[in-house]
Amino acid sequence: MWWLARGEEHVPVDSTWLSDAESHYADRQRFTKRRTEFLIARWTAKNALAQFLSLTPTPGQLRSIEIRHAPTGAPQAYVDGGPAGVEVSLTDRAGWAVCLISTGPLSVGCDLELVEPRTAAFVDDYLTESERAFVRSSDATHDLFANLIWSAKESGLKVLGTGLRRDTRSVTVSLSTDSDGWNPLAVRTTEDQLFPGWWGRFGQFVLTMAAQQEPPMPICLDDPPLLGRAVPAHSWLPQPTRLTTDGPSPAPERR
Repeated sequence: MWWLARGEEHVPVDSTWLSDAESHYADRQRFTKRRTEFLIARWTAKNALAQFLSLTPTPGQLRSIEIRHAPTGAPQAYVDGGPAGVEVSLTDRAGWAVCLISTGPLSVGCDLELVEPRTAAFVDDYLTESERAFVRSSDATHDLFANLIWSAKESGLKVLGTGLRRDTRSVTVSLSTDSDGWNPLAVRTTEDQLFPGWWGRFGQFVLTMAAQQEPPMPICLDDPPLLGRAVPAHSWLPQPTRLTTDGPSPAPERR
């Protein structure tokens, strides 16, 4: 698996790199946060695919790369109108996005979270009994593990194709904490499906990945990963809503 991270600071002001459909969708967003997240995720995905497929990331070439969606909402990569021949997963959080790419035909999922305070109510409501015990085993790592387990659940649910439509307590996360780099994890469903993967800490963020079968350790398309110096951003806060150019905003799009 290969991955790439980009932040809000990297997204061009102009829209020449967007396809007509993408530009139209972005312009119709009423909420600044939603539009910003869409642009960051698309910029990240297009640059990841261009780099992975050895394409020159000119505006014209990036326009030819599109992320469409399966009926489940799962992202699908296209180049020049045809399937790119890879599996992708997208995630964004606090002004940063990650695109995960796999060459296999099996589903993959990734999720990016901030290591931020989580309440006891959050842990009780969304985590299983064994996960709650793991989180509470050390005060020093409470917030890391709470966000890490939540993130791994999201990655596993993306592999399933359900996302958060499914109860997060119907999957249980187990993980290793032995390394300062990538550590293995596994997400097991109540039906006993097992989705192995990896997790890593990057500054204020934690990134998880899962797949339908044992994946190799993820390789970043940047060296070193830009995510390691990422600063969380919430630029949409001063102006939460914006005027749209074409009527009401469409329903939120799953990524």
